[in-house]
Amino acid sequence: MTIRTLCLSLALAFSGGVFAQTTLPKAAFTVKIIGFNDYHGNLESPGTFGVNTLVPTASRPAVGGAEYMAAYVARMKAANPLSVVVGAGDYIGATPLISALFFDEPAVETLNKIGVEFNAVGNHEFDKGKDELKRLQNGGCKVTGGVQEPNSCKGFGSAVPGSFDGARFKWLSANVLDTTTGKTLLPAYGIKTFNGVKVAFIGMTLKGTPGIVTPTGVAGLSFQDEADTVNALVPRLRAQGIEAIVVLVHQGGFQNVVTGSTNQPITSDVNGCTGDLKNTNGTDSDIRAIVKRLDNAVDLVISGHTHAAYNCSANTIDVRGTTLANAVSTARPTGMPNKLGRLIPVTSSSAFGRVLTEVDVSIDPGTRDIVAVSPHNVLVDRTDAAINAAITANPEVKNVVAAYKAAVSPLANAVIATITAPMTNAANAAGEMEAGDLIADAQLAATQPATLGGAVMAFMNAGGVRNPGLVNTAGTYPYDLTYGDAFTTQPFGNSLVTMTLTAQQLKDVLEQQFANCNGQGSANRIMQISNGLKYSWDSAGTCGTRIVEVTYTPTDVTVAPPVVTGPTEFIVQGGVVLNPSKTYRVTVNNFMATGGDGFGVLVGGTSPLGGAQDIDALTAYLANYKAPSAAYNPASAALSKPRITRQ
Repeated sequence: MTIRTLCLSLALAFSGGVFAQTTLPKAAFTVKIIGFNDYHGNLESPGTFGVNTLVPTASRPAVGGAEYMAAYVARMKAANPLSVVVGAGDYIGATPLISALFFDEPAVETLNKIGVEFNAVGNHEFDKGKDELKRLQNGGCKVTGGVQEPNSCKGFGSAVPGSFDGARFKWLSANVLDTTTGKTLLPAYGIKTFNGVKVAFIGMTLKGTPGIVTPTGVAGLSFQDEADTVNALVPRLRAQGIEAIVVLVHQGGFQNVVTGSTNQPITSDVNGCTGDLKNTNGTDSDIRAIVKRLDNAVDLVISGHTHAAYNCSANTIDVRGTTLANAVSTARPTGMPNKLGRLIPVTSSSAFGRVLTEVDVSIDPGTRDIVAVSPHNVLVDRTDAAINAAITANPEVKNVVAAYKAAVSPLANAVIATITAPMTNAANAAGEMEAGDLIADAQLAATQPATLGGAVMAFMNAGGVRNPGLVNTAGTYPYDLTYGDAFTTQPFGNSLVTMTLTAQQLKDVLEQQFANCNGQGSANRIMQISNGLKYSWDSAGTCGTRIVEVTYTPTDVTVAPPVVTGPTEFIVQGGVVLNPSKTYRVTVNNFMATGGDGFGVLVGGTSPLGGAQDIDALTAYLANYKAPSAAYNPASAALSKPRITRQ
């Protein structure tokens, strides 16, 4: 090539004549997305956890805690400055006393310091209503009746003591509309730019939230279909030049053994996807059904709600075996099919800060799209030496937790009773829980006196009996139960409501416990029942025919031990209500009274009378079993167990 020809070529290139043809495409770059879900204000460690169920209990490390989460996030971000921390909901609500006593301001403050930027709104974000959620977003002290609450604005994690900054991250909820304005309650999505490329994070609340939250918490709001909402946003995002789209959705599934499959046995490895998140009968789980309808533009789904860990992606690992020694790990690229059948990565990180999801995504700067996704779930292991050294070097978050722990400890450590054995929230085959029995009895005792409601029986929703129940984590008994233990099991602050129901309504509400029956959701919700009430149900029955027998034996539960005060009567026999119009005074919490958990029959109760808060009822009942009185024995014959029988 002559000098003249070379100069002409260069001139053409720089004038635009051949520049686009001679420029090489820019290389893809990597962005690190760090996700977690269902924090539930667990500033402190929730206990031990293993990467799968084959890890012996004694070998599972202590996990979680806000300062450890912050240190792990910092280490992940140090590996790639192009990073973002996101969540899939339930960061607040149903929280331990260390956060709940202070109106969940500690949860928000520690999340700020962990570095969260975007979080989908979960159902528990609505526990105290939309106005309280907005306060936690925007900051400011909690005010009741024109007076600041004394436990608000401690400010141990805010800029100024005695203040509350609010969330520095953005809560997102594209499918929650204010019915007054027709607009979204909170932003539908958030955008972060990396090397000039915008990545959108769409926040999504499960559509079924109104059925599992106190109706007053979602008053004035409507919840739209998750997939339809995402798909409608795609053209809006593309109009802004956005091709990289991540969905943060508070809905999930479980790893399951699917009937007839080869995915056995299940080990629930944190990076597994046993059964591809199908239900045991092979039908789609809630999250799988949503993803199946998503637009092909969605590149990654970070999910939550079920408190399960899974990694359905190119990095899925099937772990099979009965012990660690014979376990076989097999890589199995997978994901959830979208509306075109393309497999989309779907992740979840357990709950309570046990696990973080570390996702490396490759972005093509030319197409602005995510071209590869590589997720891994990582234990927040408190035994990691480097992490402990990092916390020692920077104890800021640790100090915030310590300050709130000191503030709450006088109440949390107060002994309220002695128990002789554990009472967990694990249900037996009939659906009965040891902790559930106790809570139902406590609520009956609080409302049994004629002046307080004249209740003769009480129902407790199983979902309101929180893990682990009333237990000593050290495993030794007798055990002096503390207020903190009780609050962990009953953290919602619901109030009791006593109402009148007919025998027919009793039968109807018991039938309403079963999946897809008379407004119930897709899962059974077996209520816990008080002493004196017993029933049996037929698992082979159909909607309206499962309750076979219901008996009621008048029992005074205000004394210890409880005392039978009258003969047993049959309310239902052979599936037939014997005296449909006979009435009974029944106690439930305000969540159930307004139709929560699908118990719409309770909305028809008459002569309602409000009562104490659930936690106050529980502590008052347990006071009967505090030294020098005898300890509470869950195996006592006076407690009349079992109360629920499955045929």
